[in-house]
Amino acid sequence: MKTLNLFLTILFLFIFSHPVIGSDEILPQRGICSHRGENGVFPENTVIGFQEAVRLGTAQVEFDVRRTKDNQLIIMHDATVDRTTNGTGKTTDLTLEEIRTLDAGIKKGERFIGTRVPTFEEALNSLPQNIWINIHVYASNPIEIAAIIVEKKREHQAFLACKRKDALTVKEKYPQIKICNMERRDNISQYIRETIEWKCEFIQLMGKLGSPEEMKALKDAGVRINYTIAKNSQQFKELLEAGVDFPLADRTAHFVDIAKTLGVLMGDH
Repeated sequence: MKTLNLFLTILFLFIFSHPVIGSDEILPQRGICSHRGENGVFPENTVIGFQEAVRLGTAQVEFDVRRTKDNQLIIMHDATVDRTTNGTGKTTDLTLEEIRTLDAGIKKGERFIGTRVPTFEEALNSLPQNIWINIHVYASNPIEIAAIIVEKKREHQAFLACKRKDALTVKEKYPQIKICNMERRDNISQYIRETIEWKCEFIQLMGKLGSPEEMKALKDAGVRINYTIAKNSQQFKELLEAGVDFPLADRTAHFVDIAKTLGVLMGDH
């Protein structure tokens, strides 16, 4: 009996002294958001680009989800495959099988030849449990995206960057899914006010910040702040000082040193 009691005590202490998957405690408070992965050198929106961003110490990875002709979810920013692959045409005019024959790496150099456009599930599976996953929704029916997030047990870290209509649709069925408000307004004060009123978990500012009072209001409401895009280390530093949590960066590697200096780099680097 004493042995059993000792075992249960140790088990209890272990469980309650270690953050578990599904808790925000394991996730970074600030850091680099890798825009479409490490797309400075690696092919954008690809598994190898995401994994390189993680290796470098990113706190958040951003990618874009679209649909194919046969209604499959893939990772692609543009409405066409022309810019990032050796193919042509709209994603909605091509089947998943057709898109899988395309080379998504060749335009970044010979060493990336053979890189494929990933599916949404492949993208999720390639990322660890302890960073944020910023999913920009260009696909119709975001319910399916939310369902996969829940099925994969990634709702603690993955959030949908989408319009208000899509957010309401998702929240009705999956209230645990986090939302980044993408109903950007010309009036930034309105954008910030609506983000708080709608109880969104993230906002993605672009080009302009709110006033110090508005930035504080976002913090007080528990809204995490992304910003697109930090162009250099000095701007990255200034954005963090102004209250931005995750400045987006096109070249993750260029921001590693400043992130390390500021103490916001993930991992041991």
